[in-house]
Parts: sequence; structure tokens; C-alpha cells
Amino acid sequence: MINIDSQQKFSDESLLERAARVTLEISTPLLADLEAAPVDCDMTIVLTDDAQLHELNREFLGVDAPTDVLSFPSSESDPETGVPYLGDILISIPRATQQAQAGGHSVEAEAQLLVIHGTLHLLGHDHAEAEEKARMWKAQAEVLERLGLSHVKIQDS
Repeated sequence: MINIDSQQKFSDESLLERAARVTLEISTPLLADLEAAPVDCDMTIVLTDDAQLHELNREFLGVDAPTDVLSFPSSESDPETGVPYLGDILISIPRATQQAQAGGHSVEAEAQLLVIHGTLHLLGHDHAEAEEKARMWKAQAEVLERLGLSHVKIQDS
């Protein structure tokens, strides 16, 4: 189950759920304890603002600045069902709106990209090293294409 916590207004949350599901379906996780992306899993997507992401970025990553998306992987499972809980993704809708305008596409497309990016992080992907980044950007591009969003360009960060 993909839970969406909307602290910010967003036009179509089903697009975000679909972006996460497609990412899970076609991505191979890098986490050692997972052999394939668990299609039957739980995760939460929180739609929030720059202030909350700034605070979390400072607290957990030591970066005193806002950001567009943060992922918090989990290794927990529901004790009753055994369904894995992948973790939480937090997205700044104001920052997504700015990035969408700068990129010449809709905020819905930008938010989907951020969900894809966050979901890949939950699956163990990273972009700290060039080889990791190339693998992650390729995976993002594949999901964007599957969603009909190949026109959305991944910002290099």
C-alpha cells in the first residue's frame, strides 16, 4: 500500500502512486536482503514544504538548506502480514513547482520524477559516485519513459 500524506495541495495523487508502483515493478533493488522489488510493500509519500525538508535535511544529513526530496528507507515489516515497509519519501511541493517551471513541464510531472527518485533511494540506489549515478539516472529515465514522461529532463545534482 502506498500511503500519501498531503500537507500541501496537489492536483492528482494517483499519478504519484502510479509513479511509485511502476518504479517498483521495473527496478531491481540494490538492498542485499531483497531479491526483487517487492510489488506488495508499504511506503509513505509526504507532500510538504521547503521548511520541513530544510529541517529534516539539516537534522539527518547535516545540510542546512531546503531540498526537493528526501527518502528515509526502512527495514521493517508489518508484524501481522509480513509485508515489507520500504520507508518514507518527503517532497517539497513548492520546490517541485519551481523546478517544473524552470524545466518547462508540469508540477505533476516533476512530482512524479521526485517520487521515482525517492523510491529508487528506498530500494538502495544512490548517486554519490559517478557509476551509481549513471545507474540511477538510467533507471529514472526508464520509469519516466514508461509513464509517458520522457520529455522530463532529470536535473543534474
